[in-house]
Amino acid sequence: MFTINVKTSFQASHQLMLPDGSKEPLHNHHWIASASVSSETLNDIGIVMDFHQLKSALDKITSEFNNISLNKIDYFCRNNPTAENIAKYIYQKLELVLLKGLELRSVKVEEEAGFFAEFGKIPL
Repeated sequence: MFTINVKTSFQASHQLMLPDGSKEPLHNHHWIASASVSSETLNDIGIVMDFHQLKSALDKITSEFNNISLNKIDYFCRNNPTAENIAKYIYQKLELVLLKGLELRSVKVEEEAGFFAEFGKIPL
């Protein structure tokens, strides 16, 4: 199995719903999102896919987050904007644009150094 990874970053704020029903204060993060794509084989030029194409797709998805409150995005009105749910949201969007024969292994979202969540359908 061959795997490639790309990263991008964005600035966004969020306000989490806490277990007691209260909300934490709105706060900003410099988020880092990464995507991991695999294939059993390489294409005609010896790659899984072009890094720049994958990065462009990831950038397009995360660009809707730039400099806004994630709580204003419809998906996060229904789902707490946790790192876990952000990773799942990006994964689901990215999965729709991948070429046939490629597997999106996972999407990882880091809200600050050392604090990240990962979502994937293939065992990690």
